[in-house]
Amino acid sequence: MLKNDVISKKAIINPLLMLSVMWLGYFLQLQGFFESCFGAIIPLLPEGLLGIITSPLLHGNLDHIVGNSIPIAILMFLLYQFYPMVASKVFILGWLATGLLVWLLPPIDFMTGDYLYTCTIGASGVVYVLAFFLFFSGIFKWNVKLLTISLLVVLYYGSLVWGMLPEELFYNLQEPSKISWQAHIAGAVVGVILAFMFKKVGEKKKKYIWEFPNYYNEKDDKLWQEYIEKNPEDFMELPYKKKDDIWKHLDELRRK
Repeated sequence: MLKNDVISKKAIINPLLMLSVMWLGYFLQLQGFFESCFGAIIPLLPEGLLGIITSPLLHGNLDHIVGNSIPIAILMFLLYQFYPMVASKVFILGWLATGLLVWLLPPIDFMTGDYLYTCTIGASGVVYVLAFFLFFSGIFKWNVKLLTISLLVVLYYGSLVWGMLPEELFYNLQEPSKISWQAHIAGAVVGVILAFMFKKVGEKKKKYIWEFPNYYNEKDDKLWQEYIEKNPEDFMELPYKKKDDIWKHLDELRRK
């Protein structure tokens, strides 16, 4: 499945770099940096704009960052391995566009309808960008190899779709959920848009000979070529009648 059975260096290095920066951000949080929502996305407030860049690097607790680290590593590997021509564009545009969309969404409590200004942090929005890009890009390109990647994403991360809905729909919570469904749905939308934007870039669907019913080339027919090689006697030049030399029969013609 891997191109020439070689793993891209970027598919290894870039996920490791992302994980390093994420864990550095979490370490700085433990040291007292990024307190009081500093570095988080705060919807519709100017002080929350910085979070568009920094929020994916910040996490609420150890479970939060571990839960995002594993899918980030896997999905970034798949992105840079199978979509090298657009990987960096998808990653950077997805990061910024998702953060901006979360900032633009009104912070309305789903159950009460009240405005609830929250500090959104975590890389889950980026996870949704990558997952939805990988899934829909394989479908848009309709390439066998990339469709296999789409199926792998669905198999392991298909449950992500439930994260696009408010947690209050499934549980009776005493207080508002800390899980940002807005970030999840924003990432999913951005991922689909990017998949559509780049559907003509990179590896495309391969067409095989049997997909062209009106086309036939004897040299492309491997079975026929093997038969010719194994049975050369069947294709020896057939005897044929030599052309008559009319001058040899000239006297005969004259008599007629």
